[in-house]
Amino acid sequence: MLNVLLFLGVAAVGTGVTWVGSTWLERASERIGIHYGLPPVVQGAIVAAIGSSFPELSSVLLAVLVHGEFELGVAAIVGSAVFNILIIPAAAGLSGEVGLTADRDLVYKEAQFYMLSVATLFLAFAFAVIYYPTETGTALKGNMTPLLALIPLALYGLYIFNQYQDTNDYDASHHERSANIGRRWLELIAGLAVILVGVEMLVVSAIELGNALGTPSFVWGLTVIAAGTSLPDTVVSVQAARGGRDSTSLANVFGSNIFDLLVAVPLGVVVGGAVEINFSRAAPMMAFLVFATVVLFTLMRTDMNVSGREAWLLLGLYALFVVWLVLEELGITTFVKGG
Repeated sequence: MLNVLLFLGVAAVGTGVTWVGSTWLERASERIGIHYGLPPVVQGAIVAAIGSSFPELSSVLLAVLVHGEFELGVAAIVGSAVFNILIIPAAAGLSGEVGLTADRDLVYKEAQFYMLSVATLFLAFAFAVIYYPTETGTALKGNMTPLLALIPLALYGLYIFNQYQDTNDYDASHHERSANIGRRWLELIAGLAVILVGVEMLVVSAIELGNALGTPSFVWGLTVIAAGTSLPDTVVSVQAARGGRDSTSLANVFGSNIFDLLVAVPLGVVVGGAVEINFSRAAPMMAFLVFATVVLFTLMRTDMNVSGREAWLLLGLYALFVVWLVLEELGITTFVKGG
């Protein structure tokens, strides 16, 4: 019990460190985006999203390179994606007086491209099981190779191209340039370094909590690491919503998840070589992610707004997700296969 309390404390400190780095990063990325005259959607989907996704990217790279647990990194990514889809729009919606407003460009481009991203990573995992299966008991497992990792990475290249086209069409003649742009870049780099320290603390705590309680580390990746690394996205989106920039807030959610799924996970494969994927664990979690995405997409499409009542619905759905994980660990439900 002492070890459990100790590493819960480590996780709390790691979350705090990540929060500090996130504050620096969010401030720097916003001012950098304004300085270069980026459209609000591009600023949220590219600059803010990549910056605030650095914790998730770090969790994958640290899990693979330092701890040799790629599955923990994947769990953190999927758990973070669920958190981003359900918690962040809810928090942003409740922080405003009239909910969170979505425009048609965001719904029909960002949200649908994000759903395509989920399907693409799921397909890459399926190819790993089909073409590079590994011998395991009852679980479906396969080796995810760098070649397969190119599939989602190529799709992200298309995403960047689309955003680049939007940047060309945007009138940036009235944007405000920063007199200290070099300082902003230094602040951004410092924020990334601080986040890296905090994420390492979260990864270590997840592994040790799994060892102390005799539970798979991926469960803690889905919860502890996912929540801790999603703080940057929460900070960026809530502050954007409070500032009346709802499109930037929602674009950051989708842009961050797109980066996590199409870049963070594949880069973990590239740096780690061929890594084993437990499809029996990944598929149910990604299925829930698809379900959560459909719910959010539906709420945004109705009146182009996420109201306060709908925000509470999203929070309730995330609570259901956590309860499901507890039921899985207690053996009451058996949708997630080990092996």
